[in-house]
Amino acid sequence: MFTACDRPSPAPTASLRIMSANLWQAADPQALAAQVEELGVDVLAVQELVAPQAEALAKVMPYGALEPANDYTGMGIALRRPAELDRIRMPCRDARLARIGVDGQGGAPLMVEIVNIHVIGPQVFPQPLSLHTRREQWRQLSRHFDSTPAERRIVVGDFNSTVRFPFYRRMAERMRDAAVEVATRRGETPRPTWGPWYGSPRLMRIDHAFVEGVEVIDFQTVSVRGADHSGILIDLAVTHA
Repeated sequence: MFTACDRPSPAPTASLRIMSANLWQAADPQALAAQVEELGVDVLAVQELVAPQAEALAKVMPYGALEPANDYTGMGIALRRPAELDRIRMPCRDARLARIGVDGQGGAPLMVEIVNIHVIGPQVFPQPLSLHTRREQWRQLSRHFDSTPAERRIVVGDFNSTVRFPFYRRMAERMRDAAVEVATRRGETPRPTWGPWYGSPRLMRIDHAFVEGVEVIDFQTVSVRGADHSGILIDLAVTHA
């Protein structure tokens, strides 16, 4: 996308479509690439990425950084346009970060920071170690927030956290939950995103998008062929402050 919205606005406005998906190492590479193209995704954040998926995605999203692995640590951000890339050092899995300039109407690019995170599951054995790792992942993310202010920031990914988990609650204290925001407007409940296998009923909402400094236009869950998670698709309006 990276195109100006056609809605009237007193300030320069641009639209941005972000998709996040845990691929479970099993998502169909070609189907995923075709889906990303069909949906017109500007920024794709992926977790549990393997090489065939990365190769297929790179053909349709030529920028960013995709780092596949066979041990469920593969991650990356794929982009339609070049951007500044970075990472937030964390135990187990670093968060990936992109700072992109989104074109507004007749003004300078509007800078947006996008963070892709994959929090270790609380059930991973030994559990005391996984819980310690989750706390350390939060500390590093929180440290980034405090040390690197951003006017516009989006944090997406597999948080392995429902609304009852401390990690989710801490995020919700700092940023807005895009799914809750859209569901509330519609008088609905946010949809769950994870089930035990592809095609199974989704049982828990553990994939999230938290935002600040942008307007949430829409939030959807989308099926990803072969994955045990639904993807999340977020449409945003980006404006000058």
